[in-house]
Amino acid sequence: MPIDKVAAAAYHIPTDLPEGDGTLAWQATTMVVVTLTADGHTGTGWTYAPAAAAALVTELLADVVTGSDAADIPAAWAAMTRQIRNAGRPGVAGYALSAVDVALWDLKARLLDVPLVRLFGAARPQVPLYGSGGFTTYDDDATTAQLRRWVQDQGIGRVKIKIGESYGTEPERDLHRVALARRVIGEAAELYVDANGGYSAKQAVRLGERMREHRVTWFEEPVSSDDLPGLRLVREHCAADVTAGEYGCDLAYFTRMCQAGAVDCLQIDATRCGGYTGWFAATAVAAGHNLQVSAHCAPNLHLPAAAATVNLRHIEWFHDHQRIEADLFDGAADPSGGLARPRADSPGHGLTLRTAAAERHRVR
Repeated sequence: MPIDKVAAAAYHIPTDLPEGDGTLAWQATTMVVVTLTADGHTGTGWTYAPAAAAALVTELLADVVTGSDAADIPAAWAAMTRQIRNAGRPGVAGYALSAVDVALWDLKARLLDVPLVRLFGAARPQVPLYGSGGFTTYDDDATTAQLRRWVQDQGIGRVKIKIGESYGTEPERDLHRVALARRVIGEAAELYVDANGGYSAKQAVRLGERMREHRVTWFEEPVSSDDLPGLRLVREHCAADVTAGEYGCDLAYFTRMCQAGAVDCLQIDATRCGGYTGWFAATAVAAGHNLQVSAHCAPNLHLPAAAATVNLRHIEWFHDHQRIEADLFDGAADPSGGLARPRADSPGHGLTLRTAAAERHRVR
């Protein structure tokens, strides 16, 4: 079936509280949604990116996708990759390509009238997840309330908070918040931290040593994801698993990270690395180096692909994105018990944008 229409829109959604991590703060998140139509069916993809990604879809990618066969996703993906050669990748162009690719896979599954996880081929019926938030902008009360909701109310046994505040200049507050998190979640739940590249390598080693008493088992991006020697140094001296990789948008980047021995688990973001097509290519690279992968953010988008990935560890149930997806889409998953199931009772990824609800946030 030929694709007859490509459309893109951008929505700017305020956060429920100010959010921040080791290197950035924000009070709203922009989601770019792409829709493709063929034979009366609509496929939907999205990414969390500047509104410019929607313009790039319209200006550069729509023409190469329109008229292509909805079944031939590799051909469309290759054509889009050629088209954005001079637009820069990774970056906004990578976000735009990713959203279109997700929409292509959703459209194909809907045309075939099968759930997307069945089109991929399931490796597991449900996917482990961890609650992610604990922003550096939260006070102790907000952090406590969020952690309790995950662990006590929803039964999620893995949680992550942000550290590395103000580019690593507040290490004592970081450690205070780690200790608080452990007290709130108790001894049974796993505790993860994410510095978003806020520390230097030696500082991260020192902080990692001091976090041992709180049994932190996952240290995400202790230094920049671009600092492969620094990641390897932290990994060699840290009791927690070191992970990074979500900002890479090409296989060469993921390959370098794996070959450098920089991480214990590779993070992959389908909304940045080329959609579902890019996801499965990156998971294959990780598998070739005997590494597990974790899905970064956009939890409902990742569910079908994560359930089809043999070397998956878990997905990130990121507070900012899961709130948006639950509010603006029908069909969002339930994380209760620390496990989520991809939709197997409807075609495609099973999510449908609530256009009227989203319209008030539209900026493009």
